[in-house]
Amino acid sequence: MEKKKENLRKGLIFGIIATLLIGLQPIVANARPEFIDPYIYSILTLFFEALIFFPIMLLQRKKYKTRYERNLITQNELDSYIYGYKKNKLRLLYVGITFGAGQILFFLGYSLAGSINGSLAQKSTIFFSLLFGFLILKEKITKIQIIFSITLFFGLILAVTEGTFNLLELNIGVIILFILASIWMLAHTLTKPIFDKNEGFPSQIVFIRNIIGAIILFVIFIVIFPLEVIGLLSNPVVIFWGFLMGATYGVGLYFWYNTLKYLNVSKASIIVSPTPIVTAIFATLILGELFTIFHFIGTIIVIVSIILIMRQK
Repeated sequence: MEKKKENLRKGLIFGIIATLLIGLQPIVANARPEFIDPYIYSILTLFFEALIFFPIMLLQRKKYKTRYERNLITQNELDSYIYGYKKNKLRLLYVGITFGAGQILFFLGYSLAGSINGSLAQKSTIFFSLLFGFLILKEKITKIQIIFSITLFFGLILAVTEGTFNLLELNIGVIILFILASIWMLAHTLTKPIFDKNEGFPSQIVFIRNIIGAIILFVIFIVIFPLEVIGLLSNPVVIFWGFLMGATYGVGLYFWYNTLKYLNVSKASIIVSPTPIVTAIFATLILGELFTIFHFIGTIIVIVSIILIMRQK
């Protein structure tokens, strides 16, 4: 019982920090100088995120080797954890390309939608997790989950349309972020079997997917705009904002994985569900965005829907 309380305490601490950092991501994305376009910003974000996870990955590898030396796991299990990703090269290449292209859509979507609407739009991931879990992983979906998935979208549309429900005038940035939520959740769903088979571990997969995305985007950029590369990458302002975004994203992800270490997915998801509120507070104070009554009502509907969906899970 004492251990469960300790795990819950640690999970809550990690979850609260993760919520703050995830809520800050849209703020950092939209606060950058206008001359830093989404493409170069995506390259730097992916690169610095990979850089942050590289030592974490090495430490995790060392832990697995220590467990092997203590006879806690077999040689085959050790090889599977550390080198099992090689069996999934094509899958990881797809995931890397997806997260690389998705990072561009992330910045573009938030630029057009604004931090508050964008943060709410990304909460549609919970719907796509149910959909792809059902279609690909053959997970069950309950009637309550279906009902509150519809309720979640009702709250989202209420908030982003300011209560008009005029879908024809829906902000293009919100549409982009809906699409991004589906693309990223598909990639997460395809990654899950790697963990289920113990053919990799989270920090390793995060490093691989980000370094693949960064390399692919950089190669395309240097081929199309070879003369601009040196100027951009030698600009300390560009590097600073790229590092800030990569650090916010990477450290937030690290705390999210530690939340999952001590709590199950449902509880962890419920803890981080208020991220739109965190984003709204920061967006109002830092970016001067307007948080309306429709945002407030829509956010409450979204959070309650997520909690009820994840309780079923």
